Amino acid sequence: MNIFHIVGARPNFMKVAPVLSALKGRKNVTQTLIHTGQHYDASMSDVFFQQLGIPDPDINLAVGSGSHAKQTAEIMVRFEPVVLERKPDLVLVYGDVNSTVATTLVCAKLGVPVGHVEAGLRSFDRTMPEEINRLVTDQLADLLFTPSEDGDENLRKEGIPAEKIFRVGNVMIDSLVRLLPVAQKITRAGLPERYALVTLHRPANVDDSATLKEILGSLLEVNRDLSVVFPAHPRTRQRIADFGLHPGQLRLLDPLPYIDFLALQTRATVVITDSGGIQEETTYLGIPCLTVRDNTERPVTVSMGTNVLVGRDRDKLRSEFSKVLSGKAKKGAVPPLWDGHTGERIADVLVGPS
Repeated sequence: MNIFHIVGARPNFMKVAPVLSALKGRKNVTQTLIHTGQHYDASMSDVFFQQLGIPDPDINLAVGSGSHAKQTAEIMVRFEPVVLERKPDLVLVYGDVNSTVATTLVCAKLGVPVGHVEAGLRSFDRTMPEEINRLVTDQLADLLFTPSEDGDENLRKEGIPAEKIFRVGNVMIDSLVRLLPVAQKITRAGLPERYALVTLHRPANVDDSATLKEILGSLLEVNRDLSVVFPAHPRTRQRIADFGLHPGQLRLLDPLPYIDFLALQTRATVVITDSGGIQEETTYLGIPCLTVRDNTERPVTVSMGTNVLVGRDRDKLRSEFSKVLSGKAKKGAVPPLWDGHTGERIADVLVGPS
């Protein structure tokens, strides 16, 4: 079986690594790793590949940045000849980035089967570009690998046949489980013993000056009681500069490689974020997570895990943060199948048990 793996942005790297590893050595399996180049920064992408044990991509489409339409179209144009030349038996796509939907569209029109890893996630907010990518990808995919029961339910409601749906668990947790012992050995000089770890990157939070100013104001309030450590996404740092905002005493860091960021997470008193993946990681780690969004495509992190949606409500953020400081933070549990073996279950579906 000739299997293509499609990655385009850093969140995909954490998801592809366990599946590549699980399929390695399986009989009659050939794997091809294709990086679309949707997000590419050599200083960050290369170190992610190294830390996660991912081989160099066999093909880099090098599409670069652009509008959603331009980027999606460019990926399709560059990917189609590769499919026609190499004739994969199956293409695995990951997550919900533009690379995911673009390559799925190409495969659907060429009659090539697609497997979607992390299928069925829904925020029910179509203003989010990722939601459109999820909806389209799941309608076209042939195999849908879900991380939790809500994903199965969403797909069934959308008319996906049950025989296409496979609940396998959360593949990102595989990478976390494998690298957690390494991360726990990392020490970072100059950081306080207790801190709030912050990430922000979603356009709804950082592309409007008034919204970003309000969020920074909330973080400055947090910083009065607990030092804020803020590895700033390049987009966020640029917006802070563009809008002439001043982060005050917040500790802004450059973006960090996966293991280094995981090390910060493991020691954080609380995490404040708008990232989907971090909602999952904090749930597994048992760390309080305050999500600066009104909705989440990962509701199991709220219903079972440590995640609380605070939106951009300054009072709610302050209230939930106070609970953390007073030792009354929400307690959570790890969802079923988030056990570090999801990659193996995906491999078993594809080619049978090893």
